Amino acid sequence: MRFVLRTPYWIFTGGLAIIFLFPLVWTAVSSVSPHAGTSQASGWGFGNYATLSSYQAGIWRYLANSTFVSLTTVVLTLLISLLGGYAFARFSFPGKNLLFLTTLAILMVPYATLLIPLYVLLNQLGLQNSLLGVALVLTMFQLPFATFMMRISFEAIPREFDEAAMVDGCSTWTALWRVLLPAVKPGLITVGLFAFLAAWNDFMAPLILINDSNKLTLPLAVSNLRVQVQGVVDYGATEAGVVVLALPCLVLFLLLQRHYVRGFMSGAFKG
Repeated sequence: MRFVLRTPYWIFTGGLAIIFLFPLVWTAVSSVSPHAGTSQASGWGFGNYATLSSYQAGIWRYLANSTFVSLTTVVLTLLISLLGGYAFARFSFPGKNLLFLTTLAILMVPYATLLIPLYVLLNQLGLQNSLLGVALVLTMFQLPFATFMMRISFEAIPREFDEAAMVDGCSTWTALWRVLLPAVKPGLITVGLFAFLAAWNDFMAPLILINDSNKLTLPLAVSNLRVQVQGVVDYGATEAGVVVLALPCLVLFLLLQRHYVRGFMSGAFKG
């Protein structure tokens, strides 16, 4: 009886899995299958990946650029949102709610409208056309959501934890790092994963802020590789680039999915 009742659930979830996975599987297969006008014109192989690896500065340079931008964005986002969420959740100060709402209001500002002013600001700071500048911009756009997530993560922890740590002689900082930090680990993983995915796949910010071909991130490099002489599209190399772009995201999500779900649920049953 239980098997009969769960069969529709399995069919439904299996169908959804097929719908979502089919484009990825199709892209992976197409990247190694023969197609006329690509580097893999006959037989099955990795000709398209060879084209991708040797494009301009090389795929390893573009991978390194994307990795630097993504990891820098993750570290800055985690550090700032951790402290911000802790302050909003545990301390009272004048204008707290107004400041928090102002931070969240950044989410309502269209992403593209801020890039030109940020381009001018980074140019004045000497960070235009730098990977660090791109990481700072991406961090700014991640902070509203990240701060919100960390605030609800801290609010889901009973204040008795803080009080017990204080009784044992901990300072505010010690209580944060030794007691509360392990408790908000799922929230940190959720924030870090979101920041990584956003930075790794972002196209617009590097497009506006970077003009040196050796500093391109991988999405930009794949986009430039896509269109070759006389506007001919190299679909094989493009599909290879999509596979390389998707693999780190898939691996990270599969490794962290349990913590990712717990991070979203951390404030759901507060109280």
